[in-house]
Amino acid sequence: VQLQASGGGLVPAGDSLRLSCAASGRASSSNVMAWFRQAPGKGREFVAAITRSGDNTYYTGSVKGRFTISRDNAKNTVYLQMNSLKPEDTAIYYCAARPATVVSYSIGQYTWWGQGTQVTVSS
Repeated sequence: VQLQASGGGLVPAGDSLRLSCAASGRASSSNVMAWFRQAPGKGREFVAAITRSGDNTYYTGSVKGRFTISRDNAKNTVYLQMNSLKPEDTAIYYCAARPATVVSYSIGQYTWWGQGTQVTVSS
């Protein structure tokens, strides 16, 4: 599976961005999909995940109510809608895929990774 993330950019605090992750190879509908992020000088952390059907979504506490993960299996694409962005959301955002039915919050449980897209939120 190859994953291509896009949609990052530089925005002022309070603005919105939508990230996309296009998958090729194995159908994305076979995988749990997730977004992680890595801020400067910090480790990579879980942001959001979505089950294969899209029926269930999971978020880390700091983004709940602001970010929405969704997927379009017909397009093999996963999205992360980010609203009310804050400077602390600044990071490289990575999409990841896991060939399983159960969501995991652990980096090590994801098999395939995209190259990352930079999100910078200015104060």
